[in-house]
Amino acid sequence: MKKVLTLLAIIAGILQLPAQPFTGSIEFSYGTQKDTTHNIYQVKNKLVRLDQYGKKGNVEGSFIFDLAANEIRFLNPKRKLWGVQKSETPQVIRGTCVVVKGTAPKTVAGIKCTEYAVKNSEENTVITYWIAEGKYPFFAPLVKLWNRKDKQSVYFGQIKGLPEGSMPLLSEERQLTDGKLLTKLEVTKMNNTPPDELVFKVPDDYTKFDQ
Repeated sequence: MKKVLTLLAIIAGILQLPAQPFTGSIEFSYGTQKDTTHNIYQVKNKLVRLDQYGKKGNVEGSFIFDLAANEIRFLNPKRKLWGVQKSETPQVIRGTCVVVKGTAPKTVAGIKCTEYAVKNSEENTVITYWIAEGKYPFFAPLVKLWNRKDKQSVYFGQIKGLPEGSMPLLSEERQLTDGKLLTKLEVTKMNNTPPDELVFKVPDDYTKFDQ
């Protein structure tokens, strides 16, 4: 009987442990009305690298996010340049965003996600996010540090009270009036292999670009 109780206690303790932060690579596509790009995050602890690929499969540009130091470095592989990326001026939202949590979960890249819709009548926009919880503590600080002006990033910040480690694996921006799809972000593949430390360093043969 004691052995059974001990086993149950161990199982209960395991179930209460927080999810381990994601380490590895995340592949995703980002589509607009004109084009679709392929991108890869590489994540390890407080470091994130984003590679943006062109149509020919080559890396056109990269960003290295040091979340501990609150710094972004950009890499230009074609010209072998690097520099410190300045944060953009925050985008001003017209009108009021209304957040509605959905009730039907969706599985994206094999992971269960919760639906949230952010609607803004004045901007004629609704963005629906399918968000995975718990394993991606890098994402919210990255969005805040990068401070991009695109609506997908700005509207995500309007969702309050998300569990720590939340990240959208699929999001669709549409016109509110007719449902026309404007942009779509979708995670297509995840790999839990830890990236090499070198991917978070500027190559020795790159020259610093002073803005």
